[in-house]
Amino acid sequence: MRTEPLLKRLVVVATDPKGLEQCRRMHPLCHLLSGANGAAPNGTELMFYDKDYVDMMWARNRFQARVLALGHSFLFTDLDILWFRNPLLRISVGADITLGCDNHFGTNPYDLDKAANGGFVYARPTAASLAFFRDWYEARTRWPGENDQVVFREMKHELAARHGATVQLVDTTYFHSACEAWKKFNFHEICTFHAACIHGLQDKIDRLNAVQDEWRQLKAQQLLLGANSTTLTY
Repeated sequence: MRTEPLLKRLVVVATDPKGLEQCRRMHPLCHLLSGANGAAPNGTELMFYDKDYVDMMWARNRFQARVLALGHSFLFTDLDILWFRNPLLRISVGADITLGCDNHFGTNPYDLDKAANGGFVYARPTAASLAFFRDWYEARTRWPGENDQVVFREMKHELAARHGATVQLVDTTYFHSACEAWKKFNFHEICTFHAACIHGLQDKIDRLNAVQDEWRQLKAQQLLLGANSTTLTY
């Protein structure tokens, strides 16, 4: 809901020429993620924590920093994220950087002790966010072989303090993921669902299809019961 206006600003980032070709069949704005060791082998599924996978994660981080350096805000999501509502409505306008969260606790959205997930990132082109991303990328050499998410976990407090960056970790009530299976999500509030904490492409697809089927059933029930049956706030 309220996502259609975002489509004209959607850029799909492909990690190999085959993906780029497929994107161009469906969408006008496609970009090939390039750079040394920065793209997946053509048509190959990268396994979690393979060297090519880690290289691709850092190429993603570098691409995001480039977008900021060009003076643009961005909202990045991995492909294994379903959108149900416009997530910008739940992101604080006061945050320099906003990230997804595997496990959310407490009520303070700026508590950095939560487990961040780099598959959902929103950032504004402020001096603080630019410096944060620059040093985040440079810090990869301190943890060889680790991906951007692990380095963020190790550096988040230091970088936020050093650059005065306001970093928000979003509430999984609205940005849910498979990491919090115990926390039943509410379709009346949910904005996105992330198939994080699930390894393997087919398992991710199966889980996303199941969640999407639930959403379709809810929408069908609403049509049968009438507009007065819903308490949706969007």
